[in-house]
Amino acid sequence: MNKVNFKLGKGTGMFWTFNLRPYRWLAGTIFFVMAGILVWAIWWLGNAGKVAGDVETFTVFCCDQERPLYPAIPPVKGPDVEDLQERLKELGFYDGPVDGIYGQQVVEAVNRWQIAKGLPADGCISAEMWPLLDSIVVGEQFTNAKTSAPHPKAALSILIDLQKHSLSLFADGQLYKTYPVATGRAKTPSPVGEWKIADKQKGWGGGFGSRWFGLNVPWGIYGIHGTNKPWSVGKTQSHGCFRMHKKDVEELYSWVPLGTTVKVINSALVSLHKRQYRRGEMGQDIVYLQYRLQEMGYLQGLADGRFGPSTEEAVRALQKEHGFDENGILDEQVLKTMGFDGG
Repeated sequence: MNKVNFKLGKGTGMFWTFNLRPYRWLAGTIFFVMAGILVWAIWWLGNAGKVAGDVETFTVFCCDQERPLYPAIPPVKGPDVEDLQERLKELGFYDGPVDGIYGQQVVEAVNRWQIAKGLPADGCISAEMWPLLDSIVVGEQFTNAKTSAPHPKAALSILIDLQKHSLSLFADGQLYKTYPVATGRAKTPSPVGEWKIADKQKGWGGGFGSRWFGLNVPWGIYGIHGTNKPWSVGKTQSHGCFRMHKKDVEELYSWVPLGTTVKVINSALVSLHKRQYRRGEMGQDIVYLQYRLQEMGYLQGLADGRFGPSTEEAVRALQKEHGFDENGILDEQVLKTMGFDGG
């Protein structure tokens, strides 16, 4: 149909004829534009979790979930189920796989634990039950630290060692106190680098405990916080954040101000994921490269996971000293000079 009749006035018998043929191109253009927007939206949703430069895909946030766990079909799944499986295994109630699936074996183990605790055996874990899974406080190896200390009147900084599961507080560069912490699993690693405390909050509760320190990690939401799973402290069992005992995190909260530097180190061997890096990228690989540039004396700034102007300047200085093209790009040849084999 190419024409439409519009009646101009009631009872006048007059009609106006409007020809649609010249406007077909407009309808076609609108259709193709909308189709293009839809394709772009689908692509964006599939790639939104990737870090700039495609260095790695990271967990978006530290997911210390607070939800009830219960028998269901299909079964409930998630890292909080892994936490439960590991704890029940430690307590001797569970001997199945740690796969994050709340299956029949887990339900039966929960029932046995509930009976031993004198609780109704319903196979469910509520928020109130997590603290009841605690028995022995982990981290007594840090006996050299004072159990109570006065407020340090000095410039403070924090060092977290992933291999030692420790958080050390420094006052004017001198070790003041050390605490045990839980660090991220292999599937949900803690962010290595030099960060700043960008946020402090009280009363989050549940899996985050009573205190929260937010870190300015550019690829996700990570922090130092309390926990309702105190047995995990001192182990590699978090979802990326750093868990502390209640009394420890509350003490630290009262001392440490916003803007405090938090350096996270990992002495384990690392491997890169690419053969070339350049300005504008960010991610865990960039931190490792920045740490190496610091060690070699080329980078004076923080290892913050952002390949910005200062990192590019450090790369150019290294290239100049070793006779490479001073383009600010870390290619295979420069990476080998730095001691990396590339991706």
